[in-house]
Amino acid sequence: MKIIRYFIILFLLLSNVALNANDQSFNEWLKNFKILALKNNISELTFDMAMSDVIFLPKVIKYDRFQPEFYEDTKTYISKRSSDQKVKQGAKLYKLNKNLINSIESKFSIEKSLLLALMGIETNFGTYVGKMDILSSLATLSFDTRRSEFFTRELITALQLVELKKIDHNILYGSWAGAFGNFQFMPSTIERYAIDYDQNNIIELKSTKDSFASAANYLNKIGWNNNQPCFIKVNLIKNVPKNLLNTSAKKLHNKNKFKYLKKYIKDKEKLLIDDDLIGSIITPDKDIIPNSENLEPAYIVFENYEIILQWNRSLRFGLAVCTLKDKFENVL
Repeated sequence: MKIIRYFIILFLLLSNVALNANDQSFNEWLKNFKILALKNNISELTFDMAMSDVIFLPKVIKYDRFQPEFYEDTKTYISKRSSDQKVKQGAKLYKLNKNLINSIESKFSIEKSLLLALMGIETNFGTYVGKMDILSSLATLSFDTRRSEFFTRELITALQLVELKKIDHNILYGSWAGAFGNFQFMPSTIERYAIDYDQNNIIELKSTKDSFASAANYLNKIGWNNNQPCFIKVNLIKNVPKNLLNTSAKKLHNKNKFKYLKKYIKDKEKLLIDDDLIGSIITPDKDIIPNSENLEPAYIVFENYEIILQWNRSLRFGLAVCTLKDKFENVL
């Protein structure tokens, strides 16, 4: 028992030393980041006001390393996020806001089924928008080395939005990754695409009006096409060239017209797809599921699918959004 107690005490002491060292490193980083912020049109007054309570959040690093997109197989990931209950919730939200959502669909040429699917998967229709201090989350991820450059830019953008009084730093609570509102906009997305749809002189991304319109504006501006499919699930022949298979969402390679890709598909004569559509083959389980079959599950994804990847660069996320979208189209 004495030996066990000794190791427990030693572990706690070492943990405290590590945390204190981390705090010191973060505080040093914060001083250097302030210099960078002031060089990017952020006043010292705004910086001190917005960043005065920012702290290092160890759990944010934990969340970053263990995202569901990294460890859940495709079938599990999609089924959790496109359940019948999810469809019922979305249909109820649509019924309560039918005129508004229809008008946004018409104005921006973005299907209501897609908007509902994105909101349903991102925040369960606004019921879980996140409770993390966004500025602390962004600062933690900027301090971290894995994706420091990306999150540093996002934190700078967030502070610039505060400087311009486009967002209120006091309400910036959202996801561990720094996303905000019903559709989980990152600061750069807020800057480029968020709009004051009800024209009350403030962008409210937790309100139905501004959030739906901003999401539709975003999708419209980055090129969503109402008249094209998102993906099809396929069964591949065994001798499909391995270089055609995409297992990462970072950048889809070897894109080809469907008339070329379909020669590697079983039962291709049953598929009613335009031969001239540009697509890619993805096999999303290969990289994360031990001993997974390289050819199953497999999908051919099209340009609309890549639009969803700009929202969240995860193969499974894109598949889940498009699956839920298709389900909504059958009930709305």
